[in-house]
Amino acid sequence: METTDPPASLLGREVRDRRGRVYRVGESAAELTGRGRIWMAVLPWVGMTGVACAAYVFVVAQNSSSDDHRWGTGVQWPAVLWALSQMAVAHPAGRLRESGRLSARAAVTAGALGTLAGCLTALAPGPTAARLASGVLGGAGAGLVHATCLTLPGKWYPERRGGPTGFAASGLAFGAVPLLPGLGSLGARADRPLAPALTGAAVCLAVAAAGRFFQDPPRNWWPPHADPLAVPADPVARRVREKNPPAVRHCTSEEAARTPVLWLTWLCLLGAAGATVLGLFLLAPYGRGPGPGDGIWYAAVAGGAVSPCAGALSDRVGRRTALSAVCLLLGLAQFGAPLAVRTGSGPLLLGCAAATGLAGVAVLALATALAADHFGENHSAGVHGLLAVSWLLPVLAGCGTGAAAAAARDPHGAFLVAGCTALACAALALFLHAPGHPRARRIVPNPHPLGEEMA
Repeated sequence: METTDPPASLLGREVRDRRGRVYRVGESAAELTGRGRIWMAVLPWVGMTGVACAAYVFVVAQNSSSDDHRWGTGVQWPAVLWALSQMAVAHPAGRLRESGRLSARAAVTAGALGTLAGCLTALAPGPTAARLASGVLGGAGAGLVHATCLTLPGKWYPERRGGPTGFAASGLAFGAVPLLPGLGSLGARADRPLAPALTGAAVCLAVAAAGRFFQDPPRNWWPPHADPLAVPADPVARRVREKNPPAVRHCTSEEAARTPVLWLTWLCLLGAAGATVLGLFLLAPYGRGPGPGDGIWYAAVAGGAVSPCAGALSDRVGRRTALSAVCLLLGLAQFGAPLAVRTGSGPLLLGCAAATGLAGVAVLALATALAADHFGENHSAGVHGLLAVSWLLPVLAGCGTGAAAAAARDPHGAFLVAGCTALACAALALFLHAPGHPRARRIVPNPHPLGEEMA
């Protein structure tokens, strides 16, 4: 009698924990996708890096030519439209992703092509309309890519999502690396927009190629090597489970929006993003001229590049603790920058820039992972769409208002405001408890232990 192996779809089974949450176990990532799940962290990193590079190229090109086209008093309308479009797309794209009507492959490919169209539209005749259209197309495409790339690693690594999510988020910093050596020359030739447009188009094509291999895991999927119902025997894995317990159930974005913890996370992310954007705006003047020079930008990018360490650390010490520590580091960096300027300490100034870059990327990664810990992986894209608005609001305020110019007139006061905001976020992060999990202080001991009853 001839026997054959059963297909991978028959190897999976569903188990239920004592709270009623369902886990699908038995299927490995190799059986589902034909490759190891490490690719579902590397490919999102490629997507984040490519789209971030396209966004930076777009902003540099717009800033260099804004005077020629009279965009107004400090308002970069194409960059404003980019941020607005990305904000508008984040939640609807997440809803489509969580409903299953938009796959990860389709979202990333469509987003990359939209960003590609935005980069190429900048070359069309009629500079005003073309540049405004490029902001809308590029921002919408970037929103699709971000909504997918930031949440996909957490679905494939539900038992330790901090490191993979931080690695994908670090693409925001790595995307600026190709621009650092030519930051001045790229935007200096405003009459030649071909180079930045083609650079953005090239990286968008790379993202579209990577998007062909994106794939979502089945709903409720859990890796077969980690039993979701048993206490891990390995002390490291047991500590990770204790510090970051799985969500009690999978919540939709509407259900998550009815819980206070989501809006506390929203406020924490808003404050940390505002402090990061304000800190980088204030550090920008020190990146030119004598002194550290362009080392400010190298330090900020290098800090963002090591954000996966913060994500991996959060698996060990707990997501809330790591988020609070990163916000504390961000606040101390804002207090240290004026001191470095007064004392003329170049290394201290570079350290503050690196800490600001690290905290800016790490907070986004930790908030994304924390939302999945609290509300589950099945609807994490929709929940992230709500949180993405708070991250983009400070970027929109910096590009679309005179807030950055006003803060530059009183940098010491602005650094103080940014530092205090970050410290407030560090305190707020300690109150981000997962809904449905009992807290230790609420557990009342049994007044009649079994021993006394038996006696």
